[in-house]
Parts: sequence; structure tokens; C-alpha cells
Amino acid sequence: MNTDRPLAELLRPKSLDEFIGQEHLVGEGKIIRKLIDDREITSIIFWGPPGTGKTTLARIIANEVGANFYQISATEAGVKEIREVVELAKQNKTNHTARTDLFSNQLSNPQPSNPPTILFIDEIHRFNKAQQDRLLPFVEDGTIILIGATTENPSFEITSPLISRSRILILNSLSEEDLVKILKDALARLPEWASAKLATVDDGALELIARASSGDARKALNTLELSIQLGKTPKGTSKLTQEIVREALQQKHLAYDKSGDEHYNTISAFIKSMRAGDKDAAIYYLARMIESGEDPKFIARRMVIFASEDIGIANPTALVVANAVFRACEIIGYPECAINLAHGVAYLSSCNKDRSAYNALRKAQSDVEKYGNLPIPLKLRNAPTDLMKELGYGKDYEMYPKDDSYLPEKLRNKKYF
Repeated sequence: MNTDRPLAELLRPKSLDEFIGQEHLVGEGKIIRKLIDDREITSIIFWGPPGTGKTTLARIIANEVGANFYQISATEAGVKEIREVVELAKQNKTNHTARTDLFSNQLSNPQPSNPPTILFIDEIHRFNKAQQDRLLPFVEDGTIILIGATTENPSFEITSPLISRSRILILNSLSEEDLVKILKDALARLPEWASAKLATVDDGALELIARASSGDARKALNTLELSIQLGKTPKGTSKLTQEIVREALQQKHLAYDKSGDEHYNTISAFIKSMRAGDKDAAIYYLARMIESGEDPKFIARRMVIFASEDIGIANPTALVVANAVFRACEIIGYPECAINLAHGVAYLSSCNKDRSAYNALRKAQSDVEKYGNLPIPLKLRNAPTDLMKELGYGKDYEMYPKDDSYLPEKLRNKKYF
């Protein structure tokens, strides 16, 4: 077994023809293939989950267009490394110009185009604003072509000037079918990376790896490598069975960043499923959050908010139930409080929904913001002194009027509900 480099690195595709997945970007007539074919590479931000091909596509682009390629990681590099790459880019351009000047003196053909310099920044979202701004002039004047990779939403993590100068290309989690193809390709190239010969491959073993990898090719290949290692026999061959794969997996690590997009996407799907009354979907997203280690109190807090925001006066008891679930999560914790959460989710999903109180509040807040503190009608004002009574405070107040408005005069006919 080759242990010097990870399997995902050893088997990294070097051309678009070898690349599997992301057909919406690399298929015939799609944007990356067109950019390469037209030799019109612009700055790009690749946004997608881990193990979906961001780094690989950056390298393929550079290889296909003959660019000078430099790679740094935003977790380790800073302005110093940016400056070094910029200097190298300028030197490359100067050296190339000198070579092509000499070449043009010898031949009448036009000078070949100047090879671009691509700076690939992994996890670019970890650069702060000042570091990102440092890239701008060199991206703008063409000294470098920036290709950034991020797992976080660029709208929140990348500065607006950098976004405006880049194409945002979204990579999706790889399908199980794509992962199986990648795994089969790895097995076909087994002699390149494994010392053992593969004696048997059980039906379903690759599919099991693909299902457990959550759309991440790197995770799938790492699991395959470990499975081959665990399946070695005394004869030097190796077996690949579902049992061995399960041993390699130990436990599934679901893609879930508590401060990232997957966190917000999952809680959004959870709330919207309860809102639609889809108990099955709501329980499924609840299970995903539980299995990923989400704080149960965070889930319960969202349920308390949901009980008033979405159910409201249609069933005031929903708030009582949601608060009871939150209290149970506080007292009991995992794993048992998962049952309390499931109970609450099933109940809240089944309730009739009425957002009238929530909507009325938002409309009233809008008027407060628009008009400020409008004068309260005199009849509604507190009158603890004789002077206030003489000024009309509390005058003509009726406890249960049949038809009257208690709103300030400017909003007298306003209806929030």
C-alpha cells in the first residue's frame, strides 16, 4: 500500500475526460468546458461541499490551458504568500516576453499567447477582508487569475468587490452513482496504489461506501483504501466485503457544520416541513440534526419560536408543548431527549397554522419605525394626579366599548389583523 500520498491525491483526474460528476459544469457546452475550449479563463469561486472536485477542477483548468499554477491554503497562508505569487507571476510574464521576443526575431509567425498565472486559494473564506482586498488589484489588472474554493456561502464570506470580479460556480454533492464510478475507477487502477491484489468484491460493497460518504469522493476513496487494507489475507490478496466496509466506516460522519450552510439549510428544511404539516420530512431532518450532534436546545428553541410564529392562536397549547420539550432537553439531554424532540415535532407538525399574530406584530413594528412614538389618545393615558385629570387624561374612557379604536389618531383606521 502506498502510504506516501492519500489515495484521493494519487488518483486525482488530470483532464476533464477523466473527471466524474458535476456535469452541469463540465459537460459538453457547459461553462468550464467552454472556458477551456475558448481559452478565456476568468477568476472563479468554486462553492461546494468537501470532496466534490473543487481543487481537481482548478488543477485541470490550469493544465488544460498551460497556465502557471500556484496553490495556497487560506488556513496557513496570508498576504506574504500572496505577494510572493504575484512576484512570480510578474517574473513569468517578463521571462516569457523575453523568450517570445527572441522567438519572433527568428520566425515571422505571431508570438504565442502569454501563459496566465492561476493562484488557487483553498478555503478562501478563511481570508479576512484585508487579505481578500489585497488580491483585488492583481485580479483586476490580470497579473493573476484567482480560483478560490469554499464550502461556505460566498455571499457571506467573500467580499463584494471580489465576488463582482469572479464567477461563482456551485458544485453539488456527488451522487451515489458518481461515487460508485469513482470507486470502480480506483479499483481498475489498483496496482498504482495498493500492494495487495483484490481477490473478491462483494455485491453492494461499493454501494455501501458510496451511501456512507455523503457525496464526498475523498471520504469514499479513503474508506476504500482502508477497506482494502483491512481485507488483506495471509496470501497477500484482499477481500472487499460489506462486513469489512462497515468495519472501516466504524460510524458515519454526516456532513454538518454547526456554523455553516449545512446547518442553516437543515434547520430551514426542518421548519418548512413542520410549517407544511409534513411530519415525516420534519422527523427526518430532526434525525439528521440529532445524528450530526446538533445541540438539542438549539432545535427546541426553534420549536418554541415556531409554536408562536406559525401556529399562534390556531392552537395556543402548542407553545406549552414546545416549552415543555425545551425544558426536557435542558434537564435530560441526549440521547433520551431525542424522544421528547420527536414528540414535539410530531405535535407541532399536526397543528393548524395561523400566522396572524406574527404578521400583525411585524406590521405594527413597521408603523412604529415609520412614525415613531405617536401621541397616545388622552382617554387611554394614566391619570394618577388631579392635574392630569384636568388635562383630560383618562377622560371618556370606557372599559368595554362596542365600537371604538384605541390606536393613535394617525393610525385610527389601521388594521393589523
